[in-house]
Amino acid sequence: MKNIQLDIHTHTIASGHAYSTMQEMVASAQQKGLKILGITEHAPSIPGTCHPLYFRNLKMVPRQWGEVRLMLGSELNILNTKGDIDLEENILKNLDVRIAGIHRLCWEGGTKDENTTGMVKAIENVWTDIISHPGDGTAELLFEPIVQAAKANNTLLEINNSSLNPIRKKLTAADNNKEILRLCKQYNVPVILGSDAHISFDIANYERVYPLLAETEFPDELIVNYNTEKFLSILAKNDEKRGL
Repeated sequence: MKNIQLDIHTHTIASGHAYSTMQEMVASAQQKGLKILGITEHAPSIPGTCHPLYFRNLKMVPRQWGEVRLMLGSELNILNTKGDIDLEENILKNLDVRIAGIHRLCWEGGTKDENTTGMVKAIENVWTDIISHPGDGTAELLFEPIVQAAKANNTLLEINNSSLNPIRKKLTAADNNKEILRLCKQYNVPVILGSDAHISFDIANYERVYPLLAETEFPDELIVNYNTEKFLSILAKNDEKRGL
């Protein structure tokens, strides 16, 4: 594997169920030689997480810590089969990066087709940069239309390391992620690896993802974690669409 340059999906104690501070996360990113660290706290529909005021005040935090660029955002919740998310535009426009995902604690799902429609609508939302753990099995989904929507909307699909941890009991996660990788390879769609770290030691930990990349013979050039310029160019195109 090439050198990992970035990890965008991580959480601190501000999310309410994680175990490291922002400073501890940055220190770990520095030790691991990352160029970019993303901290994306859970949006308000998750119990115990940040009040919207937290996200309004992120301008107070320095974005450069030594060699590490810090990007602050949110992991938004896709709430239903209409694709609704749970932060307002006046907050979203001030974030550095925006991830959206389905979480059991605040998801109102339906049939596989309805769930897929909700995911596609979230991908089509101009504020979505990344879809977190689409393959974790929380909702039954059809992956081909999701991959096609990601390609059409310049949205990254995440291959999530935490979902593959046996203690999470996500029984379909490995097969789902392999299907996503095969489809992304077929349609030439880039992906982003996500640690989903809830403690500093797990930053840039993709050990459970690597075997899936090998099995699917997934091309390095479609993995944005190896190329900060490619990742930042995707965000820049999205910001242009948003008029930022």
